[in-house]
Amino acid sequence: MGATLLTTEERSGEGGALVVNDPNLTERAMIIREKGTNRNQFFRGQVDKYTWVDFGSSYLPSDLLAAFLLAQLEARCEIQKKRCRVWEYYWEHLQGWAQENLVKLPFIPADCEQAYHMFYMVVPTTKHRDALISHLKTQGILSVFHYVPLHLSDMGRKLAAQQPDCPVTEDFSSRLLRLPFYNDLTEEEQARIVSGVTAFSLRNRAGTAA
Repeated sequence: MGATLLTTEERSGEGGALVVNDPNLTERAMIIREKGTNRNQFFRGQVDKYTWVDFGSSYLPSDLLAAFLLAQLEARCEIQKKRCRVWEYYWEHLQGWAQENLVKLPFIPADCEQAYHMFYMVVPTTKHRDALISHLKTQGILSVFHYVPLHLSDMGRKLAAQQPDCPVTEDFSSRLLRLPFYNDLTEEEQARIVSGVTAFSLRNRAGTAA
């Protein structure tokens, strides 16, 4: 299954758009989004009454959120063009600094099409990441680390009978930093962000980057 989410999120948990790329999963997806009932089959006249038949929850978006989503789907190409511009600006202007400071930029396989969801950097150590976040904060620039690995989260520790060994996941999570990324980020704003990043030498901060 693949999912596409634009602006359809609600704090209540209802909302979102699911794009299913396997026709065999379509029927069950509709049941799950209808709180585990076969309500859609009832509306299509396939059953004379609907009932609870599977797992599910309240995932249906409100009419207002559905309207927002429809408008954004109609403007999808324009939205993606803006996000592509933001991503490519970072990519172009941070290459030299990244090489000098042993920082890894996003890797996109040649046979993959990306969603321009975010722009991240993987720095040499956790100390370097924290130092860079602090440096950017003094410039009025918000940069954040990514997510805590699921197996290290409170719920992950609670559910796991035995703590899994995931050293690569933990390593990358401790060194990954995300830069500001949104549709209407201007080149002037990005230039200031890039300037803030490139003014920081990881080789001279929080230890040696080599």
